[in-house]
Amino acid sequence: MRVVPNLYPALERQEVVISVPRHARSLAELDHTEVALIADAWRDRAAAAAGEGFGYVQALLNEGREAGASLPHSHTQLAWIREVPPAVADERTRPGDCGVCELVAGGQNVIVERGGAVVMAHPAGRLPYELLIAPADHDPDGFGDRLGVALELLADAIRRLHAALGGPVPLNAWLHTGGHWHLELLPRLTVMAGLELGAGIYVNAVSPEDAAATLREAV
Repeated sequence: MRVVPNLYPALERQEVVISVPRHARSLAELDHTEVALIADAWRDRAAAAAGEGFGYVQALLNEGREAGASLPHSHTQLAWIREVPPAVADERTRPGDCGVCELVAGGQNVIVERGGAVVMAHPAGRLPYELLIAPADHDPDGFGDRLGVALELLADAIRRLHAALGGPVPLNAWLHTGGHWHLELLPRLTVMAGLELGAGIYVNAVSPEDAAATLREAV
């Protein structure tokens, strides 16, 4: 496991977490121990960022050139941000008024559940097979004890996508923490065009029910 500065940072501080020394192209190729080390690295660097006064760390995964990955070797990134970004701030709610809590409690379109966290097809997915990974109970600390479980579920979800769709697919995933923490996984199977970008109206040809059923059966 190695963490290095991003050679072309978009922000003040941005780091690359190199997943493994052997060549692997996807998080889906890593074993339990290797995924656990990524969780440890995220946790350690988030603590370092907080110690230096950064208000938020955006942990993210890009796989495939269409999803913005410039390197084929499996890696994740950590962007140190001075203030909580707007997309995260909008989600920070009290336990009794939480959209993620409502989604998880509804129990619909769940694909797999493990270690107190679930993977589910997002009921309002922007693109086909958009997934949500979240703890079953309200928990604000995304860099806490269940981060390893969440990353294992992310790797499992990517493996299921590969199996269901016939091979690797470009995708983005990111961690939102501070509210009801969760990972969002967005396969880049279609292109966002003027309607999506201009009006915020997303055309998704795969229902969450169909996506969940397909991925439950994928191995």
